[in-house]
Amino acid sequence: MYSFRNDYSEGAHPKVLQRLIDTNLEQTCGYALDPLSDAARETVRRVCAAPEADVHFISGGTQTNLLTIAAFLRPYEAVIAPYTAHISLHEAGAIEATGHKVCAVETPDGKLTAEMVASVADGHTDEFMVRPRMVYISDSTELGTIYTKAELTALRRCCDERGLYLFLDGARLGSALTAPGNDLTLPDLAALTDAFYIGGTKNGALFGEALVLKQPLERFRWHMKQRGAILAKGRTMALQFQALLEDGTYLCLYLDDCAFLFGEPEELYTGVLRSTDAPEEARMLHAMEAAGYDLDTSFILDMYRHGKVNQFADIAMRAGIWFAGAFIAALIHISITDRKKQPTQ
Repeated sequence: MYSFRNDYSEGAHPKVLQRLIDTNLEQTCGYALDPLSDAARETVRRVCAAPEADVHFISGGTQTNLLTIAAFLRPYEAVIAPYTAHISLHEAGAIEATGHKVCAVETPDGKLTAEMVASVADGHTDEFMVRPRMVYISDSTELGTIYTKAELTALRRCCDERGLYLFLDGARLGSALTAPGNDLTLPDLAALTDAFYIGGTKNGALFGEALVLKQPLERFRWHMKQRGAILAKGRTMALQFQALLEDGTYLCLYLDDCAFLFGEPEELYTGVLRSTDAPEEARMLHAMEAAGYDLDTSFILDMYRHGKVNQFADIAMRAGIWFAGAFIAALIHISITDRKKQPTQ
């Protein structure tokens, strides 16, 4: 059954749990400075085509947002965001608590445009006002909309013209990359933003977000430690991303959802590549190979087909329960009717 209660109502993907079990008794140093965490960071760099990027694993979205914004900005600087943004409405003033104002912009669809950003930035003119220094966006947004490559490129150009950082909240990134109409990829995000994160909590992990900084930020781990973001067993987050990203599982999680909700598309949306000439499964695998994934082909296809089988099994089970209930109700009705027809003594 598909539930829209939230996008983190279940535990974690079986591969994530198995990776944690397989490495459970390995002894390493702590604080995500171990070889397992290093390997996960390299995997993130590889799938993002960003060999120089600095990668950090952080437990949740709110913590990632406040850490990144606080580390990039000076005390008198502010961040521009849609009014509906998570940092504006859903984080209990976490950004303001770090001393930075959120310049919230009313938008019709939860997305910022270059024109909106320019209007806010150009309206703050002197030292008597905060200085907008960063643009915050989400993909997908809190309203479920997604950015196109053209829109993100326009924002990048606007930020460059005004000396602004561009930060993309990727808590729901898996949904965005596999959504119909998406033309962005992980390498695109790494190239067009100063910082973004690959959401894990809402995308198959028990918890955790993988923050990707285009360039290392001085003393960023000091910011993390001061705000309680360096976990002694930090490898538990790194291992989850290694399991999700190394063979394409991260994107696979959403393929069945797209097919179920939108119907079998003419093109398979993977957030990586578009192709309409090959069968559905071949297109999926080709897209992942093009993204540089080391594919466990048999597992991916088994998981993909298993998801489809589960859909039919779920329908069949519900139909069986309904018919069984109807049958039992009919028997009870017949029994009561027969009793009423029997003559009283």
